[in-house]
Amino acid sequence: MKKEGIIKIILIIAILLVIAGICFVGYGIFQKLTKKIPNPIATIEVQDYGTIKVELYPNQAPNTVTNFIALANRGFYNGLTFHRTIPGFMIQGGDKNGDGTGSPTLDDLLGNGNTSVYSIEGEMIANNYTKNKIKMEEGVIAMARSDYTSISSSLTEESYNSAGSQFFIMHKDNTALNGLYTGFGKVIEGMDVVDAIANVEVTYRSSELAEGEEAPKGEDGNTLTADMPINKPVITKITVETFGVNYGMPNTVEPFNYYNYLMQLYGSSLSE
Repeated sequence: MKKEGIIKIILIIAILLVIAGICFVGYGIFQKLTKKIPNPIATIEVQDYGTIKVELYPNQAPNTVTNFIALANRGFYNGLTFHRTIPGFMIQGGDKNGDGTGSPTLDDLLGNGNTSVYSIEGEMIANNYTKNKIKMEEGVIAMARSDYTSISSSLTEESYNSAGSQFFIMHKDNTALNGLYTGFGKVIEGMDVVDAIANVEVTYRSSELAEGEEAPKGEDGNTLTADMPINKPVITKITVETFGVNYGMPNTVEPFNYYNYLMQLYGSSLSE
């Protein structure tokens, strides 16, 4: 074979190898761009009750999902309880105080020794966040938050941005909550566990009890609902499978200080 022919063959082989390499790289890029990353799955193990698996929705509530995963990864929820249960409504947990008054600290989130409490902004329609279309249907997990509008109707933004670590799981549909709370996932396994927890024996919270009063009344005169489990179901641990995705750390905000607000509003009359 002539020298020119050999050179041509070598050039053709080289060109084919380059084309093959380009195709290989291109296919790899195409796979990365088109590969569907599974949503993270949270596994909530509840002592003596069983396991609840929840699919989280970072595409609809990204910062809320990030916050939940970050706290779970640090073991924050391990050993906490479901402290509020109402059949036909929801079960609520994730409070470090175990009574609905607790807030997480930056140390709980970051392990940096900073004991300042924090909140996250509400990712729901009422807070002008329109990407979250999750409705408060059976099995939906959402963030619990404070409601400061009982103090002043102007404190809506402070109320919407007061979530921290507490969450609730809907036992049944409740359309009245749609758009007012940040839903961030839904139960895919273990609704029987949610049902069992929702129907535990409950009593009134100690702060609601009135001596000699059989049916405690709220400030508005309405009968209060017994919603504190006598034996609070314990969250053994919460783990989250992220399928290799690092969700990082959430954006946090300084929580509303309602005591300082009241002091500024009413002044010294509160301290007398």
